[in-house]
Amino acid sequence: MKKLLSAVLFLSLHSLQAQLHFEGKEGVGKGKKIVLLSGDEEYRSEESNPMLGKILSQRFGYDCTVLFSMSNDGKYIDPNNQQSMVGIEAVKDADLMIIGTRFRQLDEASYQVLADYLNAGKPVIAYRTSTHAFSGDGKTEDFEWKSFGPKIVGTGWVNHHGKHKVEGTRGVVVENNKAHAILNGVEDVYGPSDVYGVKAVNDDNAAILLRGQVVQTLAPDAKAVEGGKNNPMQPLAWLREYSSPNGKAKGWTFGTTMGSSVDYL
Repeated sequence: MKKLLSAVLFLSLHSLQAQLHFEGKEGVGKGKKIVLLSGDEEYRSEESNPMLGKILSQRFGYDCTVLFSMSNDGKYIDPNNQQSMVGIEAVKDADLMIIGTRFRQLDEASYQVLADYLNAGKPVIAYRTSTHAFSGDGKTEDFEWKSFGPKIVGTGWVNHHGKHKVEGTRGVVVENNKAHAILNGVEDVYGPSDVYGVKAVNDDNAAILLRGQVVQTLAPDAKAVEGGKNNPMQPLAWLREYSSPNGKAKGWTFGTTMGSSVDYL
């Protein structure tokens, strides 16, 4: 079954020039476009973004386009090709960008597309490795893309606060923000990926919606670890206002350090 799904995705990508497009059905998002950027060597965003894109299109009506890192010959999805983001021009007319990339090093023209999007103050959903979405010396004017995490998402890469591949994450709703619209219907959040360390996000510059409780195993019913790891618990999901690369606009980022493909599953 897995081989069949891979083959279908491969053929779909070739027919759509390395993009996966889901046309929106009826729903609150009808007429709006979301572009999802994939590209990481560890957490399988090339699997999770198609899952998310299909849900958003079929259940909520958004037109969703998923972009991938491709091999240099364009024949297959290659998460290890950090210089590739085929079809990034789709971001130009997007209403929302969802990003889960890791240490990408794009060319000047690609970065300009992203800068134009952010300079328009458009919203961003940034998950897991988007705290270190880009690396290298790429710049658009004075904006260094390796600072995308701290400046746009709200935090850069710090560390694995929970033990990687051993201790899972339970998302605990922050009491002061439990009435926030984003948390409507949210009671229990669990994911087998570990809690990331977060330093820059705090109550002064963001509305922290969830905090990450480190649990003892990867089981959904695992108990919290004892000791200092959960005192205090790290920010896990937040909403914050960013300043655009050119400094002339403001926009909103929903950031979360959850979001590996096993979390989406």
